[in-house]
Amino acid sequence: MLTKGTVKGIISNLVIVEVEGPVTQNEIAYIDHEGTRLMAEVIKIVGKNASVQVFESTRGLKVGSKVEFQGHMLEVVLGPGLLQRNLDGLENDLDKMDGVFLKRGEYTFPLDEEKLWHFKPIAKEGDKVRAGSWLGEVDENYQPHKIMVPFSMKGEYRIVRIIGEGDYNIYEKIAVVEDNEGNVTELNMIQRWPVKVPITEYSEKPRPYKLLETGVRSIDTLNPIVEGGTGFIPGAFGTGKTVLQHSISKQAEADIVIIAACGERANEVVEIFTEFPELVDPHTGRKLMERTIIVANTSNMPVAAREASVYTAMTIGEYYRSMGLKVLLMADSTSRWAQALREMSNRLEELPGPDAFPMDLSVVISNFYGRAGHVILNNGKEGSITFIGTVSPAGGNLKEPVTENTKKVARCFYALEQDRADKKRYPAINPIDSYSKYFEYPEFQDYISSEVSSDWVEKVSEIKTRLLRGKEIAEQINILGDDGVPVEYHITFWKSEFIDYIILQQDAFDDIDAVTSIERQKNILDLVTEVCRTKFEFEKFTEVADFFKELINIGKQMNYSEFESDSFYGYVNQLKEKISNYQLSDITVK
Repeated sequence: MLTKGTVKGIISNLVIVEVEGPVTQNEIAYIDHEGTRLMAEVIKIVGKNASVQVFESTRGLKVGSKVEFQGHMLEVVLGPGLLQRNLDGLENDLDKMDGVFLKRGEYTFPLDEEKLWHFKPIAKEGDKVRAGSWLGEVDENYQPHKIMVPFSMKGEYRIVRIIGEGDYNIYEKIAVVEDNEGNVTELNMIQRWPVKVPITEYSEKPRPYKLLETGVRSIDTLNPIVEGGTGFIPGAFGTGKTVLQHSISKQAEADIVIIAACGERANEVVEIFTEFPELVDPHTGRKLMERTIIVANTSNMPVAAREASVYTAMTIGEYYRSMGLKVLLMADSTSRWAQALREMSNRLEELPGPDAFPMDLSVVISNFYGRAGHVILNNGKEGSITFIGTVSPAGGNLKEPVTENTKKVARCFYALEQDRADKKRYPAINPIDSYSKYFEYPEFQDYISSEVSSDWVEKVSEIKTRLLRGKEIAEQINILGDDGVPVEYHITFWKSEFIDYIILQQDAFDDIDAVTSIERQKNILDLVTEVCRTKFEFEKFTEVADFFKELINIGKQMNYSEFESDSFYGYVNQLKEKISNYQLSDITVK
């Protein structure tokens, strides 16, 4: 028997309901508004009153409206056909909706109910299975989509019957399982799971250590992220967050890409919808959208739906991770997600924390980031969710609560700097403030030494030190003037500029320079390190600037050349020739 209730108070999207029976935290309810059912979620219970956040506009809603509680939390439908979908935070298929604006109370099913999928069984009759076990697979946009025992099933089961290879829709019975007490359950290709409950059907969750190649040099070389790692990108408006996100999504070594637009401006979400279908996947040559899912909520949608979108995206990511796939989840922007939490906290009249954010903001962010990671499944296979969120701090203030609390849990910090963006030094990642804590992991150090180069960590540390020293000298030159510091200082400064132009700066719109393989990044790192270690002899500081500007120009042309082509080696030889005219010691350019 479903619990009923009556609306007693309305504060924007927060509705106070007097209940007539038992309700639970995070339970879903529907409010009847003139024949339209508005979905809501219980967020607080005090006595007979339940506070619910409504996922729709509450305009026109009146005290006395009837409410019906559903007995379950906010759930998503999981099954084949999610790839290439445009969903909202409640997993409605936006492509099935008409009109410019979403209609209140209109909910659509996210999957194609008519499509036939070619099912190939993996398990066989008599096999022992449990939640998350693979029963079979279908081909979903060239990805092996595993059909699994529903995550909600507890204990061990025996397969009584499993259907043979063939074409079936998502509702057809593909298996029958029996528990130890003889209870029989029929299974099809879909299942449901509450978004705020992590999917934990795996045997182990070790520390991640495998490098996730993104093709972006300032990330892979200086501050790498790993498969199953976490990172975030804070930056003010105009610092290039969107282009950097697109670059990572397009180029990263991931099987599945999920974009969560939580509270973005409508025009930015439209850009995602229009640009992503046109992007070509460099790994397959087909459209990137084939392995992408977009979960979108714009800033003019109710704040409750904005909060739900990130959980919906993460749950879908956990579903694909359970298939042994590598998932990349990008959230833009977690600041607006946190603002949604702040609004609901204020309406509940809770004790405010810094900048009026909830007191438990750090816990909420930590729990959410903790759902990402690299896991070993019960069958020994591996899967991962790499989560990168962007933060939009007001005025570029990196000391505000969302940035500060995210820094506590994310292992990679990519600070986009307004000054670098103004100078057109893209990607505008500040090399001094940014960091990757994965460098501290012995597992990662062993992996990078064996897979890339034994001296990689040492050279990266040297490059970072030179960048810091160059910044310090730039400040001295700015105060004392060019002729106020020794020529050696100018050499040190211009070596840091050489690092900046050749490694850090990258053209996201050039076919060659947009993505740099790890092999080429090793080549560039070796080259730049050798140049920086070379001792040069100059009489005047003007000679230093002219010489390094020529080197930088040759190096940039080298970056625009196809790796190991004739033109590439031509530019390398030009660098060697230029350097030999001013060096005091031999240099070997690799």
